[in-house]
Amino acid sequence: MMSLPFYQRHHEHYDRAYRHKALSSTVSQYQKETKSKSAVYAQGSAAYARGSAAHRHSSAAGFSLDSSAAYSHRSTAYDHSAMQSKRSAAYSLDSQSLSTSSAAYSHGSESINKLAAAYRLGSEAYNFGLKNSNLMIEDQSYKMSPKAKRAKQSLISEDKENEAIDYSVPIFTGREVNISGITDTEEERIKESAAYVAKRNLFATGEGVSVSKVAKTTSEEEHHEKKSRKVAIRESAERVAMKKTLEDTQAFHKKLNQDKLLHPPEFIIEPRSHTIWEKENVRFNCSVAGWPAPRVTWYKNNVPIDVQAHPGKYIIQSRYGLHSLEITECEFDDTAQYHASAMNVKGEVSVYASLVVKRYKGEIDASLLHSRNLSLSPFAVTPRGYASRFEISFVDKFDVAFGREGETMSLGCTVVINPDIKRFKPDIEWYRNGVLITPSKWVQMQWSGERASLTLTHANKEDEGLYTLRVAMGEYYEEYSSYVFVRDADAEIPGAPGAPLDVQCLDANKDYVIVSWKQPAVDGGNPILGYFIDRCEVGTSHWTQCNENPVKFARFPVTGLIEGRSYIFRVRAVNKAGVSLPSRVSEPVAALDPADRARLRSHPSAPWTGQIIVTEEEPAEGVVPGPPTDLQVIEATKNYVVLSWKPPGQRGHEGIMYFVEKCVSGTEDWQRVNTEIPVKSPRFAVFDLSEGKSYCFRVRCCNSAGIGEPSEATEATVVDDKLDIPKAPGRILPTRNTDTSVVVTWTEPPDAKELVGYYIESSVEGSGRWEPCNNNPVKGTRFICHGLSNGEKYIFRVRAVNAAGLSEFSQESEPIEVKAAIGGGLLHAAPSPPYDIVVLESVRDSMVLGWKQPEAIGGAEITGYYVNYREVVDGVPGKWKEANIKAVTERAYRIQNLKENMVYQFQVAAANLAGVGTPSKPSKPFKCEEWTIAVPGPPHDVKCTEVRKDSLVLLWKEPVYSGRSPIVGYYVDMKETEAKEEHWRSVNEKPLQKKFLKIGGLTQGVSYVFRVRATNQAGVGKPSDVTDAVVAETRPGTKEVVVDVDDNGVISLNFECDQMSPDSKFIWSKNYEPIEDDSRLNINTKGGKSKLSFKDLGEDDLGIYSCIVTDTDGVSSSYTIDEEEMKRLLALSHERQFPTVPLVSELAVEILEKGEVRFWLQAEKLSGNAKASFVFNDKEIFNGEKYKMKVDQKTGLVEMIMDKLEEKDEGTYTFQLQDGKATNQSSLVLIGDVFKKLRDEADFQRKEWHRKQGPHFVDKLGWEVTDECNVMLKCKVANIKKETHIVWYKDDREIMVDEEHDFKDGVCTLLISEFSKKDAGTYEVILKDDRGKDSSELKLKDTAFADLMNEVCRRIALSATDLKIQSTAEGIRLYSYVTYYVEDLRVGWLHNDTQIKFTDRMRTGVTGEQIWLQINEPTPQDKGRYIMELFDGNTTHKKTVDLSGQAFDEAFAEFQRLKQAAIAEKNRARVLGGLPDVVTIQEGKALNLSCTVWGDPTPEVSWLKNEKSFVSDANCILKFESGKNVSFSISAVSTQDSGKYSIVVKNKYGTETSDVTVIVMPVSGQTDTVQGHNQNNKTVSKKKKTMTASKQKEGEKKDFIKPHVEEIIATEETPDPNEMPPVEKDTKSNQQAAKKTDGKAGVAEKVPQPTEGLDRQGKKPPEKAALGKPH
Repeated sequence: MMSLPFYQRHHEHYDRAYRHKALSSTVSQYQKETKSKSAVYAQGSAAYARGSAAHRHSSAAGFSLDSSAAYSHRSTAYDHSAMQSKRSAAYSLDSQSLSTSSAAYSHGSESINKLAAAYRLGSEAYNFGLKNSNLMIEDQSYKMSPKAKRAKQSLISEDKENEAIDYSVPIFTGREVNISGITDTEEERIKESAAYVAKRNLFATGEGVSVSKVAKTTSEEEHHEKKSRKVAIRESAERVAMKKTLEDTQAFHKKLNQDKLLHPPEFIIEPRSHTIWEKENVRFNCSVAGWPAPRVTWYKNNVPIDVQAHPGKYIIQSRYGLHSLEITECEFDDTAQYHASAMNVKGEVSVYASLVVKRYKGEIDASLLHSRNLSLSPFAVTPRGYASRFEISFVDKFDVAFGREGETMSLGCTVVINPDIKRFKPDIEWYRNGVLITPSKWVQMQWSGERASLTLTHANKEDEGLYTLRVAMGEYYEEYSSYVFVRDADAEIPGAPGAPLDVQCLDANKDYVIVSWKQPAVDGGNPILGYFIDRCEVGTSHWTQCNENPVKFARFPVTGLIEGRSYIFRVRAVNKAGVSLPSRVSEPVAALDPADRARLRSHPSAPWTGQIIVTEEEPAEGVVPGPPTDLQVIEATKNYVVLSWKPPGQRGHEGIMYFVEKCVSGTEDWQRVNTEIPVKSPRFAVFDLSEGKSYCFRVRCCNSAGIGEPSEATEATVVDDKLDIPKAPGRILPTRNTDTSVVVTWTEPPDAKELVGYYIESSVEGSGRWEPCNNNPVKGTRFICHGLSNGEKYIFRVRAVNAAGLSEFSQESEPIEVKAAIGGGLLHAAPSPPYDIVVLESVRDSMVLGWKQPEAIGGAEITGYYVNYREVVDGVPGKWKEANIKAVTERAYRIQNLKENMVYQFQVAAANLAGVGTPSKPSKPFKCEEWTIAVPGPPHDVKCTEVRKDSLVLLWKEPVYSGRSPIVGYYVDMKETEAKEEHWRSVNEKPLQKKFLKIGGLTQGVSYVFRVRATNQAGVGKPSDVTDAVVAETRPGTKEVVVDVDDNGVISLNFECDQMSPDSKFIWSKNYEPIEDDSRLNINTKGGKSKLSFKDLGEDDLGIYSCIVTDTDGVSSSYTIDEEEMKRLLALSHERQFPTVPLVSELAVEILEKGEVRFWLQAEKLSGNAKASFVFNDKEIFNGEKYKMKVDQKTGLVEMIMDKLEEKDEGTYTFQLQDGKATNQSSLVLIGDVFKKLRDEADFQRKEWHRKQGPHFVDKLGWEVTDECNVMLKCKVANIKKETHIVWYKDDREIMVDEEHDFKDGVCTLLISEFSKKDAGTYEVILKDDRGKDSSELKLKDTAFADLMNEVCRRIALSATDLKIQSTAEGIRLYSYVTYYVEDLRVGWLHNDTQIKFTDRMRTGVTGEQIWLQINEPTPQDKGRYIMELFDGNTTHKKTVDLSGQAFDEAFAEFQRLKQAAIAEKNRARVLGGLPDVVTIQEGKALNLSCTVWGDPTPEVSWLKNEKSFVSDANCILKFESGKNVSFSISAVSTQDSGKYSIVVKNKYGTETSDVTVIVMPVSGQTDTVQGHNQNNKTVSKKKKTMTASKQKEGEKKDFIKPHVEEIIATEETPDPNEMPPVEKDTKSNQQAAKKTDGKAGVAEKVPQPTEGLDRQGKKPPEKAALGKPH
């Protein structure tokens, strides 16, 4: 397809429907003029065809032209378009004449005539040649389709006599506004189009090229065969001549100038950009080539330049291919982008150039700096059809207006339009808050031709807002806006609130309407208690209050309406002071079913009469409708619930109606809500619901055929307000605007829903009085508060509003003084001068400069910099020269064409929308010379960003001069600002590859400066210029980039800024480089928030993402996405995209008290619509007798309880959760051993529960060792009563218990004192009563017994007292007492850490509770430290005593004393035995008494009678024989012999006396006396013996487990039996020991050997089994 002009490129085809009438007539006339020429060519073509027919076989392939084939290929696009399209416009023009002219060569085909007709328009084409002769010679080709010969196209020879061209004229159409600017008049445009048609025909060939064929008859062929040889020779010569002619033609075409062929425009010389001063002229020049000659059009900012609209301003010239645009006396608003567009039939091309007009300092026209004047005015289309520029300005404009409810307010301004077109009336439109205002009884609009006005006849708070006047002229318009404030009218009752506003009717139906409103800003000083809603029927003036009690929610359903009637509503607010004035009434609303209302709107009937008559047609017989679908609760409050559904698919051809049913959730008690009349619309509000209860709803359809099945019930819906009062807004930030206004911004409250807007209040600081700044809630988070006093300090607060009510007030803002900002908040100033100019690179003829950004940018973004330079010769500066015409945007610039070795100074000026600022001070002189140093030059553009209290990020750009080798890295230096130069220190030890560095470890509040050095192989280069001082601090309100993953899984980085100016922008970068490839990212910025979203986060997106907010005080932040963070975000994205219900715990199973099996899991949170499905072995199970299922949405607990596990319950259990979009499931596999174990446990637990129904053991039987080292068996019981019995057994033998158990604290005990081996066995205790019995068993055998004995031994060892020293007659004894001793306690002794080997001299033993070591005949070698070791089976316990020094000396002295006393005691005279205490004898009997005495030396023996000396005589014979045998004999006793006899033995060690009383009985009572005396003796003796046995038995019964060891003696030698032991002392000692251990168990039969040679002394009592005492 051929190239289209720029204004038609959006079309893919030619316009078939439109052809300009003038253009059509011109083409038709052009065709008529060429008709005669076409006929001539047709005749020549026919003749030539006949002449060449004879040579058709030989010359078919020889006459093709290579050059013509190439050109034919270029023209194929035109021909193809002409053939394929069915545009008949070109053919229809004068078709009759065209058909006649083509009749000469239309022998073969009617279609060929049609194709050839179009080509006759361009008959001049024969001067250049059009086609190849082989097309005319080949007869066979005539019968084939012309399309098969498309490849045979070629240039046409200028000598050819015939022409057959098929070309369709393309008609270029488009909107007149787009064509405007190309030609000046309609006539020129028509002529130009016709000329294009002719030129295309000259150089194009088409598919329809046809050749006239002469029909050959049979007679002609025969005549040809009869031709003579002469004729054949002549024809042959003609063919040779023709061939030569064609070859000459071919050679000529090869020499054709290719520039004369069609080709698109091409700019040879492009215009260049200019920077000039005001009032100067400027010329843009360019040259363009192309054929046909392109037409050049000039544009300014893409708008065609109209020379006539600006006479003398623009001069456009075109001469000999050189085109120019001259602009005279340039002004500042001529700064723009200009471009020239060249177009011909082959296409269009454009080139661009910029013009910057600089303004001299001090000549700024403030009116030009207004943002609206800076905008470029586009062109608009006038009714006359050509483009024109309209300048619309507003004069006598309306300013911010303040009014009061009920007043009349008028807004207006004069509109000046230039140029003024009388017949072209502008469109005047008024907008409130961006919404078009239509005339009504409240608003009137006028246009006088010069002044537009708007009148509020009765102002209300609904009328408050931003009013905008838009004046449009065609496609161009201008706007002017200002705010109108409407305050509350004075309340009738002091302290009453303001009136509500914006009353609207929602969801109207047959008998109800939902009325909504907005809460007022003024509450009268007291909280608003609620609102009253009034209604009034249209056509009456009677108002009826709809609610008895005030409602707080700003929506209320009004019921009791009459169907078909219209109503209006109003609302009043009430507080404790009274009721407010009523609001403005609502628009009328009809009480109709929505379906009826829709029909009435689509088919309006008669004029309104005040009443609507509802009629119903007789329904036709149909089918019963199906159930409705998609039933849902779309709104729920404490007063009503709104349902919505979709009609059923099966409903027949007649209309359907609906019945709504409700029931309390959890029941199946369905009640019909609309019992009387079914509703016709698929929406219904249900009233009369109990607050706090949960309901389900369903709907049925009905028609004449009957009532259908109900729909699926809704989820349980709780009747309560779903909308909460919003929270208070945050971060109130006021900024200066004008002398009487302040801009207040804030942040939206968290979790805000259905916000209506915000109310802003202001207060003079310190006054305590708050005034509303607006009375109609404003949307957005920014508001301009007008009407403030200049110079006063104000504070502000904000509250949010929704239907639920007003939020709490936000925190009060910081005070701000009301005064104008720079430019009054609207104008900008030029930036301050740049500074710190440095040279970054220097060569022979150029230098690269760098500088720092101005400190003040003038409130607008810097658009570029201008550099001036001057030569300095011998210290004298020359004239300043411009280094750049076009502003440079970077802070580095290369100045070309300098002189080598010349010294220069430089200055830089910055420019913004306000103009070019003051140039900087001249730099220090720099010499232009070739740098030859090997190290790099200094980095430049070093700046700090992301400044925090302990860190910042330093950025820089690489040096312009890299030295003699590439740069390999950078070093960063830092120091405190006030520190000296020698305090510079390097931040990094190794060179950095990147051009940024995050520097940490800064001290808060300290000022720092930084610099950067580059390094290469040659070394470290010159440092960069030092940065400005930066204080390490985190400024208040600093925000960070926050990563977020939304519900769709989109990962985004979000940055928010509340310090933006109107010109601020968010600039995102990756690794602190501009993001060039944004194909992986989406960046959206709205207000003070910017979001960078990742399309598909991957490894290519890893890096540091930073965001800088321009035109702020360094607001910036960054976020690092590394591989670990990417994985986390992708996981979170997947979770959000495919959300799961988070679980606190997975599916688990537990056994309950009764043996029930509980399956459960817990989710973190479940909504009220959460569902759970229970699946067993891939089959869903439901609540019933076997399964008890429960879902608790509040706690997230989902559980299922089974009474009993059976064999068929083995398998996999799955809980499936669904909560909205989120799902999750958890499974538990119970098979094999796991299931068997669970089942056994459940059975056991069931039995346990039954066991616990009677008396049972809570804690089984166990043991503990008391502090007295006794063993106590104990158990804890429960559910006992007075009749409960407890029985103890040992080895199946009942243990008799004397005392009954009182079950105090539910504990039963059995105390076993002095536990030993004989107490080992199996103990059992049984509880029983009429409810059942329970038992507990404890085995104290083997290991269990050993463990218990170890504990007993441990307790005994712990009870051991410290070792003490005791001297005896035999030596020294070391001893310690324990509670009692058992054989399992191993005793060992050490002397000076050496084990003691026991001998006859060194013995150890146990006597009762005393453990001792006896050292006989001690010597000094026995001195030292003695240790007694007690081993309890696990641990060794030690007791230590030091037997040395004074302790040994004292013990040894006592031993000597006792030894001497023992010798004396041993050798003293004594009576060993034989004499009775009392002797009773009958008178006359013989009395013989004998005894044995002992002593060394042999004692002296003497007798006493009644304490008097008594010697042997005839009656009494006293004998002393062998030194030891003493006898006393009386042959016949008499009463005189009665008395007390005493034997006295004496030697040097001592004397001992033994008494015997002799009683001589007279003969008369001898027998009885003697007999009685003997019985008494026997009785006494027997009694004593009986008492001893009883005590022994009682002791055995009491202490049957506690054996008593009287004395254990260890010795290696057997004592000499002939040695006389010290009997008396030992006997007393044994008696005392016997008394002390009376009643205790005897020694065990088998004596253990705890120590070497351990032996036991004393008696071994028999085995006994006594009872311990129960507790």
